[in-house]
Amino acid sequence: MRGPSLTDSDLAARLNPEQYAAVVGGERRSLVLAGAGSGKTRTLVHRVAWLLARGVGPERILLLTFTNKAAREMMERVSDLVHTDLRSLWGGTFHSIANRLLRRHAREVGYTPSFSILDREDQNALIKEIAQEIAKGRKDFPRPAVLSELFGLSANTGVPIELLIEDRFDALLGESEDILLVARRYAARKRDADAMDFDDLLTVGVRLLRDHEAIAAPYRARFRHVLVDEFQDTNRIQSEFIRLVCGPETALMAVGDDAQAIYSWRGADPGNLHRFAREEGCVVHRVELNYRSVPEILSVANAVINGGEPEGGAELPAALHKELRAHRPASGRKPVLATVLDPSAQARFVAAHICALVDEGFAAEEIAVLYRAHYHAMELQMELTRQGIPFRVTSGVRFFEQAHVKDVVAFLRFAANPRDEVAFKRIARMIPGVGDGTAARIWSALASADLLRGAGLRDLLWGCKVPAKGRKSWEQVIHTLVEIRPGDALLPPDPAIGAVIEAVIEDHLKSEYANPEERMDDLDALRLFASGFEETGEFLAQLALLGDSDAEPGEGPSGDRVCLSSIHQAKGLEWRAAFVIGLNERMFPSGRSIEDPAALAEERRLFYVAVTRAMDRLFLVRPMFQPDRQAGLVFGDPSRFLSDIDPATVDRLDEA
Repeated sequence: MRGPSLTDSDLAARLNPEQYAAVVGGERRSLVLAGAGSGKTRTLVHRVAWLLARGVGPERILLLTFTNKAAREMMERVSDLVHTDLRSLWGGTFHSIANRLLRRHAREVGYTPSFSILDREDQNALIKEIAQEIAKGRKDFPRPAVLSELFGLSANTGVPIELLIEDRFDALLGESEDILLVARRYAARKRDADAMDFDDLLTVGVRLLRDHEAIAAPYRARFRHVLVDEFQDTNRIQSEFIRLVCGPETALMAVGDDAQAIYSWRGADPGNLHRFAREEGCVVHRVELNYRSVPEILSVANAVINGGEPEGGAELPAALHKELRAHRPASGRKPVLATVLDPSAQARFVAAHICALVDEGFAAEEIAVLYRAHYHAMELQMELTRQGIPFRVTSGVRFFEQAHVKDVVAFLRFAANPRDEVAFKRIARMIPGVGDGTAARIWSALASADLLRGAGLRDLLWGCKVPAKGRKSWEQVIHTLVEIRPGDALLPPDPAIGAVIEAVIEDHLKSEYANPEERMDDLDALRLFASGFEETGEFLAQLALLGDSDAEPGEGPSGDRVCLSSIHQAKGLEWRAAFVIGLNERMFPSGRSIEDPAALAEERRLFYVAVTRAMDRLFLVRPMFQPDRQAGLVFGDPSRFLSDIDPATVDRLDEA
């Protein structure tokens, strides 16, 4: 039953004028450009509530979101506003709405209504089985997770697999023919099993609506109002899905912010928003009153986002220019722009200012440190651990606990101590054909043969019996271990790590992970850290002590910890104080983006997202010297984004 109506006066009291204009707009096509911290969700929720209060039936509304959490939150807030039974309102993620359609009309696209949905684990297991049939255990064949990402990106962008390999997965170029064969068999096996993966839900859902007009037409007539959240993050297939559910009389409201479009690497296309803004009859509502940040922080944010050429250049509508305005009063504190000597000094600077903030009354959980890449925070994690400052990492995995870092360290551990069973088994499991059981049997044979005492390292390992398909890889492992321990003495940790990476790990990353370059950046940072130690034993002891500290992080009450986060994972969140670190050229923006105008534009947006996470205090930090793969520490130029900031709007600190 419907409760009290939401009157215009109620609405005007709840919303600011920009939000109100967007909510009550009667346009057939409208784009709500909701800037960071401007109440995007509030605007969208009130639009749905206003439609319901004006007599639009819930069944006439379709609400598309990117997360189930967002959909649930919006539906709950709408229900609180108008007390209406919303069971007939279709609201959810693109995948959940597509699944709902396909359950009703599965037979028209070759499935039964009870078709299965493969989760990521199921998907990888099936791809692994097919890949083994085709590649016959070849060590260099890409892992299922890599193939899964490749297939999904192709499905969501419409770019053929072979072109994606050339453009973004060039490490797989030699395997293109077999990868295409895996893709075809994977598709066939899914059809035979009456199963879809998550990408299929959208691609098959689009095919259903596009090729079966008799099915699509009633839905287009039903949904008189379609609302889309985070429109800047839509990809090609999602954009097509939106168009196919909209009829000629449908009012389509897209809500988003192209200044926060930071997911092109997973297929998102901010051009969808730009093209929509240029459509005839589309009205752009700018919602730019920011409730999150003090005006001093917004001065920096506006300067950054308007400092470069926007993607799309002069073709973009003037309405897309950004100018956040502060609802909060001035704080009297400017953001800090600090230059420090190197990454270690950066870590000490951040730790000291975190302590100062806590002394001022900030809770640790109200403070975040944001970075472009995970390895940028390696020294900081160590410094916070040394000082007993509680912290959490949003990825859930601390730097030295990452699998690829532990793989490298395992070589050094075993070379230093051939009795290290855990390190040996970790190395062994990297060999084709060796799993947990085989690794345990090899180790048991070594131990029972008493080879762990008195034998040379080469003799110790050469006698190991590994599966035939892994013998060549095992011989490479032996040569590498002998190289880093040529006699009784170990190489220093820096060259030892370099030898492991070059001989074993670099190829392993390419076949095992979809982001080998990013993981190589992590290992470069590990090697740079190791260069500060003369002896490998000392280096390993330091890592072990850090790991022991991680187990007892000294957390404050109720898990009160500083948040360490990549900027991508911080989107949509906020903290009273935020540090943005590593603000050098080739760090932020990343070195891989500098020659690509579109990628560079996205790096600028990423910096804007970082700055707009801060509510009260903002610290921008750059090290004068930065890590380099070949040369160790080298002089680094300040990030180009810093040059767009008016010097009068920041307090500069030079601690280099």
